[in-house]
Amino acid sequence: MKRNTLVELLTFWKNWHFRLLLDLTAKMKFCLRWKSMGVFVTARHQDTTMYAVSADSKGLDTVVGLLADVVLQPRLTDEEVEMTRMAVQFELEDLNLRPDPEPLLTEMIHEAAYRENTVGLHRFCPTENIAKINREVLHSYLRNYYTPDRMVLAGVGVEHEHLVDCARKYLLGVQPAWGSAEVVDIDRSVAQYTGGIAKLERDMSNVSLGPTPIPELTHIMVGLESCSFLEEDFIPFAVLNMMMGGGGSFSAGGPGKGMFSRLYLNVLNRHHWMYNATSYHHSYEDTGLLCIHASADPRQVREMVEIITKEFILMGGSVDAVELERAKTQLTSMLMMNLESRPVIFEDVGRQVLATRSRKLPHELCMLIRNVKPEDVKRVASKMLRGKPAVAALGDLTDLPTYEHIQTALSSKDGRLPRTYRLFR
Repeated sequence: MKRNTLVELLTFWKNWHFRLLLDLTAKMKFCLRWKSMGVFVTARHQDTTMYAVSADSKGLDTVVGLLADVVLQPRLTDEEVEMTRMAVQFELEDLNLRPDPEPLLTEMIHEAAYRENTVGLHRFCPTENIAKINREVLHSYLRNYYTPDRMVLAGVGVEHEHLVDCARKYLLGVQPAWGSAEVVDIDRSVAQYTGGIAKLERDMSNVSLGPTPIPELTHIMVGLESCSFLEEDFIPFAVLNMMMGGGGSFSAGGPGKGMFSRLYLNVLNRHHWMYNATSYHHSYEDTGLLCIHASADPRQVREMVEIITKEFILMGGSVDAVELERAKTQLTSMLMMNLESRPVIFEDVGRQVLATRSRKLPHELCMLIRNVKPEDVKRVASKMLRGKPAVAALGDLTDLPTYEHIQTALSSKDGRLPRTYRLFR
């Protein structure tokens, strides 16, 4: 993941094999004759890196050639690597200073759930490793992971045969910049869910100063193993996640904010001191993680954790027909709305083909969503609750319950934490 960060950021520098930026500009102007948008974009996810360019379909041949150069012919000069090291350093500093804790908490919950393996390894580069990554290390990474069997060329709004011709022209038989040495050191291990806790004690009282400062909050994320996106239970889990929903207290009640989800009705609407309660579902080829992120004043951390554990226990209970239909309709609506955007279609095609060698069309996914029954949701939730929890905690953790107490609460019938007694307070 550390090398992946540098590879992504290097894409924004002039690291393709055009020796002068003027050459690249001329290429893009050639496309602009057809009013294309010559915009390169990279997106780094937990498991994939994407390179994309938007252009008029008449400039397809040119932009595929440009993409092929960016991916296969990076220059990776010392100056560019040094500039990218500085960018990574800034990204890490920004991560620790930003008021939104969600990226850091997501990193921590994966670390807790998959201790020292696969998706539990650090996605953000440790500061001490930045200086160790050089051109040779990057070439080794590219040689191992930028191979034909791990790549997909996807196009939206273009003719399939034309795209295939461009792939043959610019991608087949091309010698990449890192040479053709034998690929070694490929990690093909399957994700091993371990459960556990990741804690980071931090002063959150001054993360957002100014005329409207954010109050000091402690952030907790509790997760349980779900399933991979290749399993049949993936759709019921997606419906369950939508049924839980939630969000921030500042957006409660607005149109389309999921105000009828369980985390709004049972948590944010009943507990005014809860600033956030949101459900997330991360799914990969061999595993998945459903988690709830909650935020509150440090003095109410214990009560907040108990509210989360109660909501997890309620997932395995009865499912109201009305709330299920609402969640299914909302999931279908969100799916169709997202697929109105061509960049999202492109990503959907690429990721599905990369993972499954095929693509489920929207109407197939909508049919699968409609077929989800209350017993399906109850079954997957009950199965999930039999596993060990993963816990991430950030902020003032003085009143954080122990991991054993959280695990006991998730194994109980009502989700209550074990009572603790203190002689002195």
